[in-house]
Amino acid sequence: MPPAKKRTRSYDSAKIRTAVLAQFEHVRRAVGTLTPEQLALPTRLGDWTVRDLTGHIAMVIDTVVRTYANPAPAAVKLELLDWPFATIKHAGNVSEDTKEIAASAEPPELYARTAARLAELLPVASDDRLLATRVGAMRFGDYLVTRTVELIVHTDDLNDATGLGIPCDRQALATCTRLLADALAVKAPGASTEVRVPPFAVVQCVEGPRHTRGTPPNVVETDPLTWIRLATGRTGWAEALDAAKVSASGERADLSGLLPILG
Repeated sequence: MPPAKKRTRSYDSAKIRTAVLAQFEHVRRAVGTLTPEQLALPTRLGDWTVRDLTGHIAMVIDTVVRTYANPAPAAVKLELLDWPFATIKHAGNVSEDTKEIAASAEPPELYARTAARLAELLPVASDDRLLATRVGAMRFGDYLVTRTVELIVHTDDLNDATGLGIPCDRQALATCTRLLADALAVKAPGASTEVRVPPFAVVQCVEGPRHTRGTPPNVVETDPLTWIRLATGRTGWAEALDAAKVSASGERADLSGLLPILG
C-alpha cells in the first residue's frame, strides 16, 4: 500500500455532510422509480444486477451509521489517502454483503430506512470519532469523504446500466475528483507531469525533471467524470484517448501504467 502523503487536502466538514445527504437523495429518488425489469438489468460490475448495485449504494451509506454505533477503535490505522489503495483486497466480502443486503428489502424501503438513519446521525457525529471500518480504523470525517467517492462512482454505474441520468451533486463530484487525483500523486510521487481535471483538481506527479515556470512539459487534462472512470477502471486509457475524452502531451503524460487507482 502506498504511504499517505503527509500533507492531506482538507475538506469542509459541513459541506461534505451536505454533499453526502444530497447525492444519496438523488439516488434514492431515482431508485424509487425503477421497475422490476430495470432492477433485473445487468451492470458493468461483474455479475451484479441493478438491484445488487442499488443495495450496494445503500450499504456503503448505512455503514457510516453502523460503524459509528460500534465501540471506537483505540487508534487510527488508515489515513484518508491510504483508503483508495486498501479497498481492493475486500472486494469479495463486499460483493457477498451487497447481495445479501439487496435481497433483504425492496429498494424504496431500504433507502428510506438508510436515509432516516443517516439524517439522524450527521448533526451529532464528531469528525474525530474513530470508526472500525472494513478497511481499518478511520476518523469519521475522513470516512465520510470516502462516501462521496462511493456515491459518485456508483451513481455513474447506475446511470450506465439504466440510462436514468441521475445528477451528481457538485460538492460530492468535486470531492470525489480531488481525492482520486490526490491518490494518483501518492501512487506516483514527483513533479514532472501535471494532471488537470477542471474545475476541481490539479496535481503534479510522476518522477522526472521538475518544471519551475510556464507550461509544464507533460500535461494530462480531462473532465471530472472521465477522470473518475479512468481512476476506477470503468474506462481504459487508450479508450479515453481515442474518444478525445482526455488530452495528453509530453513523454511522461502516459498514465496507462498507473491506472486504475481504486480497485
